[in-house]
Amino acid sequence: MPLPKKLISIVVPVFNEQDNIDNFYQEVIKHMEQQPYYFELIFIDDGSSDATPLILERLVNSDNRVRALILARNFGHQVALSCGLDHADGDAVITMDGDMQHPPEMLPQLLAQWNNGFQVVQTIRVNTEGVSWFKSFTSGMFYKLMNAVSNIRVTEGGSDFRLLDKQVVKSFRRFRERARFIRGMISAIGYRQTYIEFVAPKRFAGKSKFSLRKMLHFALDGITAYSKTPLRFAFYIGIALGLGSIVLTLHVIYIRLFTDEAVPGWATITASISLLGGLQLAGIGIIGEYVGRIFEEVKQRPLYWLRAELGQQTEKHNQ
Repeated sequence: MPLPKKLISIVVPVFNEQDNIDNFYQEVIKHMEQQPYYFELIFIDDGSSDATPLILERLVNSDNRVRALILARNFGHQVALSCGLDHADGDAVITMDGDMQHPPEMLPQLLAQWNNGFQVVQTIRVNTEGVSWFKSFTSGMFYKLMNAVSNIRVTEGGSDFRLLDKQVVKSFRRFRERARFIRGMISAIGYRQTYIEFVAPKRFAGKSKFSLRKMLHFALDGITAYSKTPLRFAFYIGIALGLGSIVLTLHVIYIRLFTDEAVPGWATITASISLLGGLQLAGIGIIGEYVGRIFEEVKQRPLYWLRAELGQQTEKHNQ
């Protein structure tokens, strides 16, 4: 008796991608229909303000393999991805962006590595066509800094285009922190992992929604989620400055008791106070960042909530 076909869930977070969705859908369908699997395409609309929800509704009505989860507001890319993973029931789940920078033609390669026994198939972006020098440089520096200060290793160029076995997805769902850095979570989660390199093409249409501000927040989430080094660094700086101040105090006392030299010192005192005050504020800011994240976690609010769910869970025997 032949074994039943396996189900592949493809999770795609979208935000104001009305010009990309139709083309992306057609490319995914073209490549997945050539594979010996059932599949479902799960879009997560992250609070779009354009026609994205209407396009998703049309796709859901025309193809029973398409589902759409409409979030109540914009929760961010990482939370939208988590929402899709929470609702995907495939034997393997593939996460990818809907702007065509994660090439659908690579889907067979990910599935081939899964068939080889790998439970996490991570893609590594070696380059992005048309990306600015500044963005490439800052991305590289982030990964170097992340690996230097954290106790996990995140491969430089790692993207959110990956395949996860259902066992990995089940483990991932137990991670419910709000400051989500999924690349780090997947690196730390273990299982059998492999990598596929690719060159990301230009966006099919529109502009990237990943602004400099979002990049900085993303980097901060990654570092503070997996490293206490900033706190330790502030502590070590405090110890060093404390020892320095003791030495300086002893020097001033020596001059006062054993010499007749005047101690002008106004410029020195002003500079010292400014330096120490700035370092203290920086240290307090680092501590505040961690305390703020603790505050967000202890409230135990849900990661997201849905405004609507379009389409039904895919039944293998209906395909």
